Amino acid sequence: MAISDTLIRQLEDLHAIGIALSAEHNHQRLLEMIVISAKRLTNADAGTLYIVTPDNTLHFEIMRTSSLGIAMGGTTGNPIPFQPLPLYLDDGRPNHHMVAAYAVLNDCTVNIEDAYEAEGFDFSGTSQFDASTGYRSCSFLTVPMKNHEGDIIGVLQLINAKDAATGEITSFSKYSQHLVESLASQAAIALTNHQLIEGLKGLFEAFIRLIAGAIDAKSPYTGDHCRRVPELAMMLADAVNRTESGPLKDFYMDEEELDELRIAAWIHDCGKVAIPDSLMDKPTKLSTLFDRIVLLEQRFALLKKQMECRLLRQQLQAVRQGQAQDEALLAQEHADSVRRLDEDLNFLRQVNMGSESMSEEEQERVRAIAQYRLEDPQGNETSFLSEEEVYNLTIKSGTLTPEERQMVNHHIVVTIEMLESLPYPPGLRRIPEYAGGHHERMDGRGYPRGLRREQLSIPARMMGIVDIFEALTSADRPYKKAKTLSETLQILGNMKLNQHIDPDLFDVFIREKVYLQYAHLYLQPEQIDEVDETKVPGYQP
Repeated sequence: MAISDTLIRQLEDLHAIGIALSAEHNHQRLLEMIVISAKRLTNADAGTLYIVTPDNTLHFEIMRTSSLGIAMGGTTGNPIPFQPLPLYLDDGRPNHHMVAAYAVLNDCTVNIEDAYEAEGFDFSGTSQFDASTGYRSCSFLTVPMKNHEGDIIGVLQLINAKDAATGEITSFSKYSQHLVESLASQAAIALTNHQLIEGLKGLFEAFIRLIAGAIDAKSPYTGDHCRRVPELAMMLADAVNRTESGPLKDFYMDEEELDELRIAAWIHDCGKVAIPDSLMDKPTKLSTLFDRIVLLEQRFALLKKQMECRLLRQQLQAVRQGQAQDEALLAQEHADSVRRLDEDLNFLRQVNMGSESMSEEEQERVRAIAQYRLEDPQGNETSFLSEEEVYNLTIKSGTLTPEERQMVNHHIVVTIEMLESLPYPPGLRRIPEYAGGHHERMDGRGYPRGLRREQLSIPARMMGIVDIFEALTSADRPYKKAKTLSETLQILGNMKLNQHIDPDLFDVFIREKVYLQYAHLYLQPEQIDEVDETKVPGYQP
């Protein structure tokens, strides 16, 4: 009856272990659970788990010896100091001398009653371990771990089975061997499933970086943006998780939710792959395939030559008419005109670079320059600047026309369409929402959907803040100067007051000094100025 009770208990334990193995998501804890469960099922004193590596070795993953208090590998933080066991010798022959390698190479369980009396195996490493610790390794049970495809992915080795009643070292029974073989099979499948899941995650991560790399290839500026936004998003999310007071004190993102946000941050601008290069990287107002300011420079040079020709004709006429004083006056007027043209050219060069705000006076000066007249080869007068050139040169802010800006802004629509077309597992289904919300505003005047604050999740609102902060502080944009910390926080503070960004998240961003944490990693030293948080608009400590 006692044997029957023990059998029932062990079968129940094996069943419970199988369920636990399937439910465990942490790789290291899964490996530990395999060893600890096998030790408990067989009442073994020690256990080791090896993983088969691509270079045909057995890598030590977990080591446990209860009587010596040894716990290495896994979540312990204690590295295992032993070198991997080779499956093949230097001359290419199978390594049949080491019992763990033998079990893999021959796909069989090895049950040894006493290691010191066993023949055919090299236990020199075991002997050295015993000599240095005073341990006595006796019985060994070595079981290969085979997954559902028949591949051996690891080895489970148990040492020194103990009699449950006396505590004496004994051999591993056939029944214990069958239990461990069953456990090893379940463990191998659970481990393979975990590896497959991790492999798919790795593939997805690689695909994400591939998209970011494609954007980077189109634009090194946007590529850096794609890499930095995830870092800043994680900093802000961690800061919110640390918050113990205020409106966000009860909000918390677990590891899976943080991973979802991080992935969304990586691909929040993936729609920019559909934006023409000439727009995405438009460094100046006149840029298309090249910067057309060179055409204007040529026109100025031609205009000066034509003015010089007119001067020479007028001077020749003055000489013929005996008006030498007119000749000198004409030369002075010409010199003044050339100087004015040089000033106008320098002005257009500066205007062409774009700015945060172009004044009405500057726009009128561009229109005045457009009134200059050139002569074509037939002697007909032509416009100095085309209407399209004037339209571009008088762009009030930045380098994009309203039509071009609308095309660039369309990238968020493309992003949402691309991301919503993917079949996500449950833990990643909010990626399109997070990635697609970084241009929305709290007052509903954002784009593309015009969502209000209450319609946006907190992670989506995070994306808005980190996207703006990174863009303002970026030092590698060709069309603007990077802002300092104090300038950036002034702008963000006003955005909070104007209901552009989330007020509670902005307060956490300041209070937890997320801006400073990011600055020390990514900003230039001259950008990191002193910030008086009490003077940041709208900030509530």
